[in-house]
Amino acid sequence: MAAAAQSDGLPRTGRLAIIAGSGKLPLFLAEAARAAGEDPVVLRLKNEADDIWQGFENAIIGVGDMAGLSALFRQHDIRRVVMSGAVKRRPAFGEIRVNLKSLLKLPMALKTLMAGGDDAVLRMVISLIEAQGCEVLGAHEILPGLLATVGPLGAVSPDGDDERDIEKAADAAEALGRLDVGQGAVAVGGRIVALEGVEGTDAMLSRVQGLRAEGRISRRRKGVLVKLCKPQQDLRADLPTIGVSTIENAKAAGLAGIAVEAGRALVVEREAMIAAANAAGLFVVGLDRSRKE
Repeated sequence: MAAAAQSDGLPRTGRLAIIAGSGKLPLFLAEAARAAGEDPVVLRLKNEADDIWQGFENAIIGVGDMAGLSALFRQHDIRRVVMSGAVKRRPAFGEIRVNLKSLLKLPMALKTLMAGGDDAVLRMVISLIEAQGCEVLGAHEILPGLLATVGPLGAVSPDGDDERDIEKAADAAEALGRLDVGQGAVAVGGRIVALEGVEGTDAMLSRVQGLRAEGRISRRRKGVLVKLCKPQQDLRADLPTIGVSTIENAKAAGLAGIAVEAGRALVVEREAMIAAANAAGLFVVGLDRSRKE
């Protein structure tokens, strides 16, 4: 099937591949691509991707198998690639397989895998895919409706105390991102109580819940979660993402709400997420960081 015409000015030749980690985002992208007239191939990362791909042509590929990935690109005439979904672990040395097109990048790739942050690793993966002659697109280029918009997304809005916590947590999240460590921070009563590391947002919120239960965080003040893009982040991979599970975990942690960066964060299952936030009395708001002085 020929690639669907698009209005964003990006080249659209060859078949589209979705490299899928865990979660529902890859499925949303595949469905959106099909609705736009594409015939996407889903390349499921071994031991990562969920088994939700009935009805889509798909194949399993090892996380470090660049040679196998290149062969699949040739087999399916793939010229465009989207990476989406979570990846819990980096490949072990014995799992890495390269071809001639990626051989020269191997020393850099190994160094990045050993010592680089997540954004550095993703940039390296993008460069390896581009070395195979493919264009790498961002999830938001396939499904722009997923992007968070400015202002409250639901019926609840932050109050003055929440706004102060948002500002505090946003500054912390930005500093954390510059270190290529994580994308999220939690502030309660004007104090930073948690920073996101390799464990991810849900695990961080579970930690906040435990700290509150132990009395180490005020039970009277609620607090907020802020998730921001890393300042140096390549927008084609790993945009901050929130969904129904984020609402559930924020509620369990006793928070008042969630703030994300408008235009640089993804909201999955938007209607269900907003309904869950409204039912829980939590706000979800998109921040316009371009206005920050």
